[in-house]
Amino acid sequence: MATDVRKLADEIIDGRRLEEGENLSFLLSADLEELRQGADRIRKHFRGEKVDLCTIISGKEGRCSENCRFCAQSAHNHTGCEVHDLLDAEEVIAAARANQEEGVDRFAMVNSGRKPTEEEFEKIIGIYTRMRDELKIHLCCSLGFLTSEQFRRLKEAGVTSIHCNIETSLRNFPNVCTTHTFKDKIENIRRAQAEGLSVCSGGIIGMGETWQDRIDMAFTLRELGIRSIPVNSLMPIKGTPMELLPRLTEEDIIRTICIFRYINPEADIRLAGGRSLMADNGRSAFSSGASSSITGNMLTTSGSTIRQDREMLAELGRDTTPDWENRSRGCGEKRPQA
Repeated sequence: MATDVRKLADEIIDGRRLEEGENLSFLLSADLEELRQGADRIRKHFRGEKVDLCTIISGKEGRCSENCRFCAQSAHNHTGCEVHDLLDAEEVIAAARANQEEGVDRFAMVNSGRKPTEEEFEKIIGIYTRMRDELKIHLCCSLGFLTSEQFRRLKEAGVTSIHCNIETSLRNFPNVCTTHTFKDKIENIRRAQAEGLSVCSGGIIGMGETWQDRIDMAFTLRELGIRSIPVNSLMPIKGTPMELLPRLTEEDIIRTICIFRYINPEADIRLAGGRSLMADNGRSAFSSGASSSITGNMLTTSGSTIRQDREMLAELGRDTTPDWENRSRGCGEKRPQA
């Protein structure tokens, strides 16, 4: 007998949790519209109508030592991507201020490379200290593999969230990267968490993984206690080993978002790279369990402007007022930090 996914959604709202090792094949064959309805009910119950918007700036680009097979910035790939050293403080702070003025919740500097040099790290600390002192927007960063002391110093400088994708499942990870391991990723996340930082972690679908890999990834993120899960859809980039992979269908993307919502009911499921693979740049995803998004100009894939996203979400009845603005007005409780 087929599982009623709408009834299952109500059970999840009432406290049931899907378990790793449980037969979840019904999620792959369930009627997509019924699955979407269930995922959206779960989203509404646990995350409400607030949509968390974050933006990123490429602080350092290109020449990355890691051999991630999807990435334009890896020195192992031949993509002709832009290359630049760490941006100066004024440029980063100006971008953060502009995003704050457009009503974004969170701003992140994303750097290529396994980790910053000591000189780069000190410069980054200075940039974040200034943003902490001069701005209200929440601060995040993605800097690769850091020590506990470095995470502690970032927190002291005003960073509240660290981004570190696990990319895929444990089984599939060696097909994606071999210069670092899945275990390296997990240990990095746990170091950040141990220093009191929230972690934003998800991955990329469409890299040749199976549906079981996607399910396993969702469970790993739940086990890690991740509350902000970006779901990226691969946009194959010429010059990478994955350039000839077929592009995902919108149905596959939506079903994946739904599955992540059923497995991680309390997390923010964040619509990220590859939105252009969906009609209306992902509008339907926000009625399928997605509760947050990366917006603005992304690293390697185009996205909507902040204004376009806020207008679209307003049409859907969603609230994009940033948490820091509500807090500065003294309006109600602050939603849990992603």
